[in-house]
Amino acid sequence: MAKQKNSKITEAVTRIQKMEMILDKLLDTISLLENCEDQAASSERLSAIQKDVSKLERYYEGRNWKADFALDEKGLLPADLKRGVLSEDGIYNALTRYEELLDEMGTEEI
Repeated sequence: MAKQKNSKITEAVTRIQKMEMILDKLLDTISLLENCEDQAASSERLSAIQKDVSKLERYYEGRNWKADFALDEKGLLPADLKRGVLSEDGIYNALTRYEELLDEMGTEEI
């Protein structure tokens, strides 16, 4: 039983770390694009991260986010684990800003 619990925690940590990298990349891209005048370059950058944005969105809307959040609430995740993706509004705000950028550029989904 303890081995299975450790396995779930290890899987969650790996998943959270991957999602953190995607969230960081998305936030960096948003920051760059908010100040970018070049429409073509902006569109290219948005296109380059679309696959990752979709992964992040699926994670946030799926059961894995809820399970990872529950582990965090129980104090079962390592204290030094970066966990911005588990904040109530972190992913939501990033995805909302991403959608706003798409709208501003006149692009629906890349």
